[in-house]
Amino acid sequence: MNYVAPAWLPGGHLQTIWAALYGRRGPGTPPAYRRERWDTADGDFVDLDFAVGAGADERPLLVLFHGLEGSSRSHYAETFAAMAAARGWDYVVPHFRGCGGTLNLAPRAYHSGDFGEIGWILERLRAGRRGPLLAVGISLGGNALLRWTQEAGEGAARTVAAVASVCAPLDLAAGAAAIGRGFGRHVYTRMFLASMKPKALAKLAQHPGLFDGEALRAARDLHAFDDVFTAPLHGFRDAEDYWRRCSAGPHLGAIRVPALVLNAANDPFVPAASLPPPPGDARAPVTLWRPATGGHVGFPAGLPPAHVRAMPEAVAGWLAGQLNGR
Repeated sequence: MNYVAPAWLPGGHLQTIWAALYGRRGPGTPPAYRRERWDTADGDFVDLDFAVGAGADERPLLVLFHGLEGSSRSHYAETFAAMAAARGWDYVVPHFRGCGGTLNLAPRAYHSGDFGEIGWILERLRAGRRGPLLAVGISLGGNALLRWTQEAGEGAARTVAAVASVCAPLDLAAGAAAIGRGFGRHVYTRMFLASMKPKALAKLAQHPGLFDGEALRAARDLHAFDDVFTAPLHGFRDAEDYWRRCSAGPHLGAIRVPALVLNAANDPFVPAASLPPPPGDARAPVTLWRPATGGHVGFPAGLPPAHVRAMPEAVAGWLAGQLNGR
């Protein structure tokens, strides 16, 4: 990806925040989604937002797994929707549990290694279509998508033609540490906890005794939150166990389907030192893109107010290339 951030937006923090708040998503109007609710085997549900055209079961379907506390209305999700429409692809954003606007029912939420949920969603989408599936994961969703490809091994190719991970924290402990100090602690951590803690407490009201509510209320960083809530609800011993078992970085060699791994070197959520080796050391079929700038799911381009189409266009182009090579 030949990306260079505009000179008027220096630094990873500014490239991250400006893109999310002010970057133009277009072209055109925001996507008009059609929502489906799928029941899960554990008595819960997931919400999926579709943007599809005529002959939908034969056209390529782009599946986007959003990031932490994201949704189909996140800036990157709406921009990928526009890119899919421009290429004549159908598009869907499955929401991780609790992120579709409605509190989910089961005594669980979602996490960075939720590959079982991703596999179930992709396999159900695959069963309903004749055209190829392409999958993109953003940040948390990117790590979880890569973990699915790693667990699925050779079987991943029966479900998807290619996958792309964008700004995923491939070393979860390093990512949590990065946003748990300095500017990240005061801005990003505070923003995430302001959304996550009320959802967790609503889950506790649903299922009394599920976890220690007072410890949750006292959490001031992602380590404390994951230690009290995410890890025990999803079968991990503690935050360290969760981060170690769910980090995709150590297992890139297990991937057997074409996979793009894109991380900006100045991503304030993902320290460059925690990323995989340079591209020449990657094991096929993994392609590593490491632009020097871009921030975290930012990649703004152009004059003020800038647009955020550069990254989705580049990723969609790479995915199209995998289809053309089949």
